[in-house]
Amino acid sequence: MVPATSLARRAALRALLAGAACAAAFAAPVQAQQDFPSKPLRFIVPYPPGGPLDTMARLLAEKARDTLGQPIVVENKAGAGGNIGADLAAKAAPDGYTLVMGAVATHAINPWLYANLPYDPVKDFAPITLVASVPNVLVVNKDFAEKNGIDDLGTLIDYAKKNPGKLNYGSGGNGSAGHLAGELLKARAGIDALHIPYQGAAPAQLALLSGQSDLMFDNLAAAAPLIRDGKVKALAVTTLQRSTILPDVPTVDESGVKGFDLGTWFGVFATGGSPAAAVDKLNQAYSAALRDPEVRKRLLTMGSEAEPMSPQAFAEMVAKEAEKYREIVKISGASVN
Repeated sequence: MVPATSLARRAALRALLAGAACAAAFAAPVQAQQDFPSKPLRFIVPYPPGGPLDTMARLLAEKARDTLGQPIVVENKAGAGGNIGADLAAKAAPDGYTLVMGAVATHAINPWLYANLPYDPVKDFAPITLVASVPNVLVVNKDFAEKNGIDDLGTLIDYAKKNPGKLNYGSGGNGSAGHLAGELLKARAGIDALHIPYQGAAPAQLALLSGQSDLMFDNLAAAAPLIRDGKVKALAVTTLQRSTILPDVPTVDESGVKGFDLGTWFGVFATGGSPAAAVDKLNQAYSAALRDPEVRKRLLTMGSEAEPMSPQAFAEMVAKEAEKYREIVKISGASVN
């Protein structure tokens, strides 16, 4: 017969071992979060190489690597208006090691534009930080402006009202930021203009320069060189504040179309469900990169201004933008099946 004291010791030992096992099981993921990152990270850009988002993603990856102590590998996964790359990040392991350079299209416009979006823009992502905001700018063909006395947005609206059916505008495609801006201007100013969709912003810009289209809402980063060289005429920027890049160009709002506020923005997201500790470390690293003088200078040359945010503030901003664009997409009547 085993003495009672021996039985008590065995029971105590089993309890101790069980507790140690539980503690070890709990400590493992906690330690993993504290050690984050312990391997290279993947940074998906859902657009082609060479564009503003790709350029900025690579510069930020280089700077954030210094803080995180691990390589950040940038991968371009373009297609479907950014949906392919965004979906890859949405379906990755929720461990903080997969990031995506999301944008107003992937997280605020596409949810209302695409009938069968393969990801949930809220649940499938963990916002890290806003990178930058870029105004769009209303530009007109130089010859068209000179021929018809178009000096500002007011004279453009007057021309449209006096010449119904004659005005047209180009964009990078149905549902693009330029298309939505054009439709919103039509609705707010009470004018008519024919929309001409092109296969991307670059062809739309070429059409404007050649006179195939009268005007377009272009990304400021892409339009600024043409404006500076006098190849197109800038009438107004689409945000509520003037751009530091074009301080003499008024906003659409101050030009008489009150409340007009559209802009392009882009930011860093991790896969939804990523550990809070990983999200915080990523926010710290990318915010530090965005405060780097070299990064800020490069952003300014692209018509952008660095705007690091906390994950919570960025999440709130994305939610507000999505709500705004739901109404704008509805006004435009654009859809992609």
